[in-house]
Amino acid sequence: MSYADQLFINMCHDILEHGTSTEGEKVRPKWEDGSFAYTIKRFGVVNRYDLRKEFPAITLRKTALKSCMDEILWIYQKKSANIHDLNSHVWDEWADETGSIGKAYGYQIGVKSQYKEGMMDQMDRVLYDLKNNPFSRRIITNTYVHEDLSEMHLYPCAYSTTWNVTEEKGSDKLVLNMVLNQRSQDVLAANNWSVCQYAILLMMVAQVCGMVPGELLHVIADAHIYDRHIPLVEELISREPLPAPTFWLNPEVKNFYEFTPDDVRLDGYETHPQIKNIPIAV
Repeated sequence: MSYADQLFINMCHDILEHGTSTEGEKVRPKWEDGSFAYTIKRFGVVNRYDLRKEFPAITLRKTALKSCMDEILWIYQKKSANIHDLNSHVWDEWADETGSIGKAYGYQIGVKSQYKEGMMDQMDRVLYDLKNNPFSRRIITNTYVHEDLSEMHLYPCAYSTTWNVTEEKGSDKLVLNMVLNQRSQDVLAANNWSVCQYAILLMMVAQVCGMVPGELLHVIADAHIYDRHIPLVEELISREPLPAPTFWLNPEVKNFYEFTPDDVRLDGYETHPQIKNIPIAV
């Protein structure tokens, strides 16, 4: 049985049974027909995934691994905020006529700052510190830059990563761990997508830094299920979890900026049928 499945099922049960409704509140998101999109929400959801044990792709429905990979490279490798550099349509609703989503996500990762070691952007700083000062407690990326929020078409949801290195007894390699902070998450549409993305990011960085991928700690301030998603979630979590797949990352890649979506694969990934036409609140 997939641990990621069981964690997802437990999280959804907890939200549905113990969450609070936003119905009647002044909410921002709306459905395509213009009606307000209310949620059942849970504050402060924390999920922990040990990547040494299994890759956290749920089997209750399929998570599109290569699209996850493409988007995470769009942000942290290409450092782009233009959908023309992306091979999926997940950001189309927020792009302007030029394809830009404003000063969001990849734009912020690519902003260079002056350090005593030289000019570096946020991703280069992470890679530099992990290779040169791995036990630093200051290895962080942050895309929630207040002075630029007015120029972002959507405020960042998953907005910061904190990288932490530990030693494992009996091993000659260090273990790389990450905390992913998320202010808000649409659990049905985006939970496992985000988990898989940042698991891949962690595993790529660990490989190029000569480390072992360890734990991904996912902290969600507002984990919510939209009102029109409730029957879909109830059907999804009634399914029987299947065995977890095996993740493959091309071991030949030693430079973070050389990874492509073809360098990842899930072997033995058997899933239940996809839930199609999930309505998305904008």
